[in-house]
Amino acid sequence: MPSLLQAPGVSARFLDLLAEEPLARSRVLDVGCGAGRLSLALAPASKSVVGLDRDATLIQEARRRSSAAGLANTEFHEADVESEPYEPWTPDLVTAHLCASDAIIEGAARALRPGLCLATVAFHVDQWKETGKVSRFAYDETRMRGVLEGRGFRVEALEVERDVRRFSSVEEGLAAAVGLEDRWKADGRWFRYIAFLESGGRTLTRSHLLVKARRRPDGAP
Repeated sequence: MPSLLQAPGVSARFLDLLAEEPLARSRVLDVGCGAGRLSLALAPASKSVVGLDRDATLIQEARRRSSAAGLANTEFHEADVESEPYEPWTPDLVTAHLCASDAIIEGAARALRPGLCLATVAFHVDQWKETGKVSRFAYDETRMRGVLEGRGFRVEALEVERDVRRFSSVEEGLAAAVGLEDRWKADGRWFRYIAFLESGGRTLTRSHLLVKARRRPDGAP
C-alpha cells in the first residue's frame, strides 16, 4: 500500500512511520533539513513545520520551494543543529533525514516532552562499505539503541534498509559512483574503491538505519 506521505528520495517505510504520528496537531522540527525535501512533504499533513540547517544557501532554496508550493505553515532558519537548542520551537515531533548524530539525539531529548517522538534516517555502518571507510556519522543497531536509551527514549522501530548494486565490470562500478568521485577523492575513499573493483569486487552498498523512538516518562531509561 503506498505511503500516505510522498517525498522523492525518502524511504517509503520511513514515511509510513511518520504517518503513524498525529501530524495534523503536531509542530514538526526537521533538523538538518537541507533544501526542505522532507519538510515540504510533511507540511501539508502537519500543523506546522520548522526546518533548520547550517547551510544558508539550502535554507534559501527551502524557502523558495515552500513559497512556490503555496505552503503557509513552514519556516526555515539557518542554525547549527548540533549546538543550538531545539526547545524554543516546542516541537511535538523531531525529524532528521540523513543527518543523525549523538548531539542531535541529545537536543531532541531535551526538547521533546514525554510521549513525543524522534524519527531519523541515519547512515548505517555498511554505507559504501566497499570504500573501506566508515563515516563518522554512521551507526550500527547496537550503538544507535544505546544512544537513544541513554537519552531517555524507548525505541519503537530500528530497521536497516540496504540496497546492494552489482556490476559485471570495473567500468560499471565506476559509473555507479561517478557523482561521489570528488567527495571520495577528498577523503581517500575513491582510490580504495578503485582498488576494490580492480581486485574483483563488483558491488556498491547503500545502507540506512530507520529509527523511531519515543520519550519515556520523565526521560527514565
